[in-house]
Amino acid sequence: MNEPDTTSIGSGADGAELHDVIIIGAGLSGIDAAYRLTESDPTTRYLVLERREHIGGTWDLFRYPGIRSDSDIFTLSFPFEPWRRPEALAQGADIRDYVTATAARHGITEHIRFGHHVRSADWDSSTDTWTIATSADGTEQTYRCRFVYFATGYYDYDDPYRPRFAGLDDFAGTVVHPQHWPEDLDHSGKRIVVIGSGATAVSLIPSLARTAEHVTMLQRSPSYIASMSQQQRINPLIRKLLPAKAAHKVIRARYAAQTAAMVHGMHRFPKVGRKLLRSGVAKELPDNYPVDVHFNPRYDPWDQRMCMVPDGDLFAEITTGRVEMVTDQIDRFDAGGVTLQSGRHLDADLVVTATGLQLLAFGGIRIRVDDAEIKPHDRFVFKSHLLEDVPNLAWSVGYTNASWTLRADMTARAVAKLLRYMNSHGYTHAYPHLGSESMGSKPLWDLKAGYVERSPDALPKSGTRGHWAVRHNYYRDAIDHRLDDVEDSMVFGRAPAPA
Repeated sequence: MNEPDTTSIGSGADGAELHDVIIIGAGLSGIDAAYRLTESDPTTRYLVLERREHIGGTWDLFRYPGIRSDSDIFTLSFPFEPWRRPEALAQGADIRDYVTATAARHGITEHIRFGHHVRSADWDSSTDTWTIATSADGTEQTYRCRFVYFATGYYDYDDPYRPRFAGLDDFAGTVVHPQHWPEDLDHSGKRIVVIGSGATAVSLIPSLARTAEHVTMLQRSPSYIASMSQQQRINPLIRKLLPAKAAHKVIRARYAAQTAAMVHGMHRFPKVGRKLLRSGVAKELPDNYPVDVHFNPRYDPWDQRMCMVPDGDLFAEITTGRVEMVTDQIDRFDAGGVTLQSGRHLDADLVVTATGLQLLAFGGIRIRVDDAEIKPHDRFVFKSHLLEDVPNLAWSVGYTNASWTLRADMTARAVAKLLRYMNSHGYTHAYPHLGSESMGSKPLWDLKAGYVERSPDALPKSGTRGHWAVRHNYYRDAIDHRLDDVEDSMVFGRAPAPA
């Protein structure tokens, strides 16, 4: 990728900067990619384009009270940068600080251009380059690169999911979605109804309950919720016995194995898993509490992501009476609150619509290959990060049943390996090709969650065999990654003309 006649940084005939790799997004995935590319080849000339003004991605966007990780931080953190705090479920501000500090420590920050909203990516087969069009401070700018790496996440940063509720305009109080939480919102002393039962709701509610008059968690149907202890007994011993990086590696491996065992076990024995989860919730709540009404989902464990709560904080607030669970459906809003289909009325000053995300692949960026637009849902994903017949493009996306960074880091290392191979052979383009054989398809994600089922065409599709089949099994993927054949199902070539 570093041949002087094709990849030198400078300006092309159109005035656009030339780079080896452009990474879109400066969240966990983007910072991980920048580190792995440099680790693999320190001469790689890369640029990170970040739409926001800060590092962090999701952890910079979401600022609602109580924002935290919904999976353990030890596997969510980078494998190359130890997480030094003690808790297992980390606060959003601490994660944001950690990502920012990691970028600075490894010299990545200086490669980031903030405030650059990428609008399109256009591939030119005559020169084997991408042209990246952005808007920044009201002006249009373009960049060119050999390889583009999408670290844009999987959901729409601008528009969360907002169901249509009858009478919502009649409500005299305040309505807010957690994705766009106002910094100056004062919720103290308020009667609050939080609509939702996912990770956002269970993170938000205990924090609101500390100062609110009362909080109601209104859900259409229950979710699985489990308590995770923040007090670690084994981790401090590991950290005491081993150097920081070695300790982090051991702790990370421990939590990855623990989660994988839990997910596999509950998929294999769903009735046992359901019974264990129900028993865990019942122990946290008062005697005779209607556990089956509010905490016994219709689906099996891990058909949707599990909601984890630190030290049972949600259950503690329910026990004190500051939080009430209500499982019902909304009939309509009125000036004073929400009327339910059961006939009950919930008085409210503030309604929080923790109703979920809207799926969006590649950050909504328009992708074209030789002027032909690429529709992501029409393409198969290869090795979970390359797109069928699209040259020199990678997309980082995580697991549904484990921490995001486990797959994001694997993707970054796989792309670094691919670029090394291309460089050593003098190739300027590479893409996966399915061939003439037909193959069935299945959804990229195996969740039965609402945000997945209501947007079936938002993401690329998974195949059903070989590396075209997307799995959500970290250990099987890790084995395949170790044994990976770079040439498998790939087409390599050289540009007919210099960039």
